[in-house]
Amino acid sequence: MSAGNMSDKQFDIIVIGSGPAGQKGAVQAAKAGKKVALIEGDKVLGGACVHRGTIPSKTLRENALRTANLRHHAELFSFSLRADLEMATLVENMHSVMSAHDDYINKQIKRNKIERVLGRASFLDTHRVGVTMPGGKYQEYQADYFIIATGSIPRQLDNIEVDHEHVFDSDSILSMVYLPQTLTVLGGGVIASEYASIFASLGVKVTMIDRYPRPLGFLDQALTDRFVHAFEAEGAEFIPNATIKRVYWDGISQVVTELEDGQIIKSEKLLSAAGRVANIQGLAIENAGIALNDHGVIPVDRFYRTAVENIYAAGDVVGPPSLASASMEQGRRASCAALGVDLGEMTDTIPAGIYAIPELSTVGMSEVQAIEKYGDPIVGVAPFEEVARGQISGIQDGLLRMIADPTGEKLLGVQIVGEGATELIHIGQMGLLSDMTIDAFVENIFNFPTLAEAYRVAALSIVGQRSVKK
Repeated sequence: MSAGNMSDKQFDIIVIGSGPAGQKGAVQAAKAGKKVALIEGDKVLGGACVHRGTIPSKTLRENALRTANLRHHAELFSFSLRADLEMATLVENMHSVMSAHDDYINKQIKRNKIERVLGRASFLDTHRVGVTMPGGKYQEYQADYFIIATGSIPRQLDNIEVDHEHVFDSDSILSMVYLPQTLTVLGGGVIASEYASIFASLGVKVTMIDRYPRPLGFLDQALTDRFVHAFEAEGAEFIPNATIKRVYWDGISQVVTELEDGQIIKSEKLLSAAGRVANIQGLAIENAGIALNDHGVIPVDRFYRTAVENIYAAGDVVGPPSLASASMEQGRRASCAALGVDLGEMTDTIPAGIYAIPELSTVGMSEVQAIEKYGDPIVGVAPFEEVARGQISGIQDGLLRMIADPTGEKLLGVQIVGEGATELIHIGQMGLLSDMTIDAFVENIFNFPTLAEAYRVAALSIVGQRSVKK
């Protein structure tokens, strides 16, 4: 299929999905002069990231922080939330933020002469998709290359019926009409931890239940201990090592959660946050010779190429790290690979941001990983209460940790918990990318008072420990 022979429904590259990965992949190909189509099933662009996940939840989080600050300074304010507070009030600026983002993406798509197709795509073979459009219209599209960027959907559990009225998943939780008085959250991953802590900060009595001993188990315990402490300080409860027996709506006013050990938890609403799986509903990837792996995602190589030579995949549909930031780069790289441009290995120095209350963020190696590789790393710790800005801002449970090699000279990783963590982590990221030594953090001057000083405090801690070692 040559570019010069193309009809209106033939393209160099077709991108399916307009989230972070699809958007960047389409723009990259268009800027290279290729004829590109972007197929999206929603009327608005941006995918779940913009419309059901990242932006809406962070909007709610900002209002939760404001609410928590007012509650924590009750001696200065006469403040309480109405018992019948509508969720719409708490995300009042969400629609303006989403509308602005949709407008920006639309302008970018038009500016780059990308053909936008509204409809549901389904593979017919390796070079063709059929698209069902609103009103039932059907059209087939052909392309040399495809990029699948359809994102993810909530994982559904057999013993939990999500009705989106009393029992919600991570896509529907913000559709609640009123802020509940009580909420049960099942799971201990990123989404569960974010929503559980956000609702707790809003004054909701939250019970978080997980099958593991602590939430966010992929982080070092020093961080998760601080998170749990802050979470429970809001009056919430974390139940570890639990197995769910049954979840049901009692038909009157409560969702009932029965645990295998006999415990019964009742709440007005329940969020089932059991992770997410690749969104391939209706995509008929089997017609193109593609299948999901055991983890429920599309396997790809380092070029983001699937098992089929001309079909690529990027973003949440290929699994971790499942970050909007990483998905953008994956989409760009998939597009470049389809164009025959090898960008080399994608960096693994990607910061992870968890927008719970408090925030958590990491980059580079964890202490556990450093122990596995080096045996005896040196860890420098800087509690925010020992930094002037931490005291001024009243940041509770704040902590910065720097992981160094056994000599105490090479930076291996940074971990932060506390408000501002997702911004502060980028200093550590740049340190890792530029191969900065621990001493560089000691010898350079930071603004005072700032949370960034915590890097110097942690570095001094490492220097002190290596002196003892010698």
